[in-house]
Amino acid sequence: MANDDAAVLTSVGPRLRALRKERGSTLSQLAKSTGISVSTLSRLESGERRPTLELLLPLARAYQVPLDELVGAPPVGDPRVRLKPIKRDYATIVPLTQHPGGLQAFKMIIGADRCDPEPRTHEGYEWLYVLSGRLRLVLADHDIVLKAGEAAEFDTRLPHWFGSTGEAPVEVLSLFGTQGERMHVRARPRGA
Repeated sequence: MANDDAAVLTSVGPRLRALRKERGSTLSQLAKSTGISVSTLSRLESGERRPTLELLLPLARAYQVPLDELVGAPPVGDPRVRLKPIKRDYATIVPLTQHPGGLQAFKMIIGADRCDPEPRTHEGYEWLYVLSGRLRLVLADHDIVLKAGEAAEFDTRLPHWFGSTGEAPVEVLSLFGTQGERMHVRARPRGA
């Protein structure tokens, strides 16, 4: 067991270096965002410094990854994500993303009774994909209906609302991110 722990700890440095390079970050940039000195980060990546929780937690936050991804924790057997649905008066929302920050994924089952538009605005960007049913999307001056297999993406600073057409519930996948994070799914315009 101790040999397994040593192997996990030895692999942290190369994993940290690979993650930083993959993100296109420098040691200086990472030091600024984590508060960890450049020399400590360099020693961590080279394996000269033993990783501690006090060092790994700010790095996990900076990279927006779970701590076990940084250390390469061994699999625990069951790979299923335990989904915890959130019940609202108009929908059941299932968060599909387990880590905070960045893009967030949700599955929503919106009841047929959510059909009266109340457009709102907020920071962010949203991508919707209809799994089943018909989704009514009100976006600024547009009022459209999306069928199963259709998608939409929009800046949430525009007045928007989505719900059922009133006929039946609708099942939707949603990706939501902060301003500047966008899903790029383009389809040829109809009639082209």
